[in-house]
Amino acid sequence: MHAKSAKMTVFSIETSTRVCSAALSVDGQTIASRMNREDSNHARFLSIFVNELLDELNAQSLSLDAVALSEGPGSYTGLRIGASTAKGLCYGYDIPLIPIATTEVLCASLMAKKELQDGDYLLPMIDARRMEVYTALYQLQNGQFVLENDIAAKVIDSAEALVYGNGRNVFFGDGAAKCKDILSQNADFIDAIVPDAADMGLLALRHLQDKRTCRTATDLAYYEPFYLKEFIAAQSHVKGLV
Repeated sequence: MHAKSAKMTVFSIETSTRVCSAALSVDGQTIASRMNREDSNHARFLSIFVNELLDELNAQSLSLDAVALSEGPGSYTGLRIGASTAKGLCYGYDIPLIPIATTEVLCASLMAKKELQDGDYLLPMIDARRMEVYTALYQLQNGQFVLENDIAAKVIDSAEALVYGNGRNVFFGDGAAKCKDILSQNADFIDAIVPDAADMGLLALRHLQDKRTCRTATDLAYYEPFYLKEFIAAQSHVKGLV
């Protein structure tokens, strides 16, 4: 087993949407991070981020204790790239994988950038193409977001299916814009919130304490990201391909 450092060091990876990011955290606090917002470049940039952050790890004489992965739902290709990289690091360093729902990561990124109040309902939304989003319902309680309704794919066709309770409903993520035309009452939209690996440190520590949510070498080989929906290959429009 890899030698443990006195501090808990986690490598976090987020590739579920158009944004690609990676980060190093020590005891839940981010010490280095990278992000690229160029669409469809995850395979190119993630390997660069990994090398740069591992150099940072070595420069600070830290030992890696776990890898946290934003596991979806989200982009099928992005999730595959993130998962394969995360599993490679786990095998190489002989450390556990910590899968974290992307909706949780979005909530953490929102709270890192905006002030919220207890009782607020948080509805992170990830674009699932057409008029669908991946979403879940969380409520802010004692400064922590608590899952109220499980993650699901929803068709955006009625306000009644989206608004909860009489409190403030906060919509955010790259799928939230689809709801603006049908929602007005009790709905606040916060733009420019993306899932960011730099906000995963504290989440990783909490999940690491719950052994049920971690993957060790015994079951790492069989781990797959949380796709939620089956992948459907579209017909190529490139000449010469069938």
